[in-house]
Amino acid sequence: MSHYKSNMRDIEFNLFEVLKRDEILGKGAFEAVDVDTARDILSQMDRLSREDLAASYEDSDRNPPVFDPKTNAAPLPAAFKKSYQAYMDSEFWRLQINEDLGGTPAPSSLNWAMGELILGANAPIWMYAAGPSFAGVVYNNGTDRDKQIARIMVEKQWGATMVLTEPDAGSDVGAGRSKATLNEDGSWNITGVKRFITSATNDMTENVIHLVLARPAGIDGVGGPGTKGLSMFIVPEWHFDHETGELTGERNGAYVTNVEHKMGIKVSNTCEVTFGDASVGGGEAAKGWLVGEVHNGIAQMFQVIENARMMVGTKAIATLSTGYLNALEYAKSREQGADLTESANKAAPRVTITHHPDVRRSLMTQKAFSEAMRSLVLYTASWQDEIQIAEHNGERNEMAERINDLLLPIVKGYGSERSWVLLGTESLQTLGGSGFLQEYPIEQYVRDAKIDTLYEGTTAIQGQDFFFRKIVKDQAKALGYLNSEVIAFIKAGTEDGRLKVERELLSKAVYDSAALVNHMISTLMSADESAEGGNIKNIYKVGLNTSRLLMVLGDVVCAWLLLRGAEVALEKLGGEVSPADKAFYEGKVAAAQFFARNNLPKISAELAIAEATDLSLMELDEASF
Repeated sequence: MSHYKSNMRDIEFNLFEVLKRDEILGKGAFEAVDVDTARDILSQMDRLSREDLAASYEDSDRNPPVFDPKTNAAPLPAAFKKSYQAYMDSEFWRLQINEDLGGTPAPSSLNWAMGELILGANAPIWMYAAGPSFAGVVYNNGTDRDKQIARIMVEKQWGATMVLTEPDAGSDVGAGRSKATLNEDGSWNITGVKRFITSATNDMTENVIHLVLARPAGIDGVGGPGTKGLSMFIVPEWHFDHETGELTGERNGAYVTNVEHKMGIKVSNTCEVTFGDASVGGGEAAKGWLVGEVHNGIAQMFQVIENARMMVGTKAIATLSTGYLNALEYAKSREQGADLTESANKAAPRVTITHHPDVRRSLMTQKAFSEAMRSLVLYTASWQDEIQIAEHNGERNEMAERINDLLLPIVKGYGSERSWVLLGTESLQTLGGSGFLQEYPIEQYVRDAKIDTLYEGTTAIQGQDFFFRKIVKDQAKALGYLNSEVIAFIKAGTEDGRLKVERELLSKAVYDSAALVNHMISTLMSADESAEGGNIKNIYKVGLNTSRLLMVLGDVVCAWLLLRGAEVALEKLGGEVSPADKAFYEGKVAAAQFFARNNLPKISAELAIAEATDLSLMELDEASF
């Protein structure tokens, strides 16, 4: 029986009943995918994920790849390769790429709904299958040569990597020291060592294309310090004919020189890659080609990074959802103790633990957060749909772009933190001592989920990006628009007795979160030394609260989305529904009420803590730690 438990009913509820994605399907940009086709795709992907993809999840953890320094490879277990091939053979990945690359364009919301199913069942499959989507970045930014390389990447289903991090630089990408030197034939020689490179070696594809950030040397006006001096290069593992895609049989000098031993997602090869080192492999030069023949590497790479951050948040949320559903199944069958009302009666019958108050609190906490964050992912993706529609029409939807940018750190940072914590403190805890055993999947979920708070920018980085770039640099335009949407929702339902308390709680939370944003902006302005009384150290106060702000606004947005869903559910309950739908809709209302009542009141405390922040922590002698 599969470890993976999907929640198709809630996915379709969000897509079609709340977000009304049926209104954009089958027309314009998405003419080839109508509502019936979308539902059929989701149904097929649900079955594929629960059966074929999930089949190798446990085996891949117990029998991970082993790095062979003689071959510079780490072969993957047979069971995983079978699951991977089942996904690639399905060709549903073509829905993520444009027609010029052999794709069938589908709404981002549908793709990320599918993404939840794949990432929840066996996340490394999605990671190894990144080649076609990475090819899109090469195609969109490239010359005619690069566009042909992108077509080859898709046609041959090659693997691909994003190569940023260096051992000494870590998350400080601008501190990278890898160099690129121009050759007479227009190619570049890449030298340096990169670390934490996902999927840099596998034995499922005949080639891997590395997208490498390196600093050009000896070129006037480019290659300076910081991220702006970085360029992006196409660096293949094996050389190939750029017209036909046929391998030439010549090895490029890009070698995996280590595979990390990790806490989780062990089948995903996380590698050190050495470029152009005469002492490694056959000593070949690592030849690459400048993407687009322009030195615009960090902007190009961010197109990959933003997709990766969406992936990480979706993976985290998908894992929490299946963790909750596994915990729920266990709780419904596990008998322990008498009902609390019969605790004094030693002869009272034993009951399943779903009768115990704290277990119910735990289960509803898991349900509310997993469903809230599913709504968050699909709501964010719905703004990506609007960007796609505008592009199809030869236009730009700048507000959609701004709001997507604002929401991405919440999806990644908030989603990964909440999921990781809840998987350990609630999902695994529901199983008691059994949760600590490998007989149940949740212990692996916990290990696999921790990475989500770390890679593609830690939570602290997400918090800083959220405040400094997505709010301050944006002049709060996207945040202001989002707040206006929430406030309009609150005002529209003032007479709704069933959700009146929750709307009032949301109203107070919006007020407090706005006060927190304003306080942090004022504090930032007070760090301007050119202003009277300015103290540069006040920026520390901002830094002490950026992660706090990310979590606060994550709670506000998630509460709003849950209440939107509850409003739809109440409308449905006002008519004729089946017993199964009645239970589902009542569960949506209950989850929204529980989330609002248990999370939104805490925002007032978070505001008070932020307002009381001083410099004492930053002034404390390091020895006192």
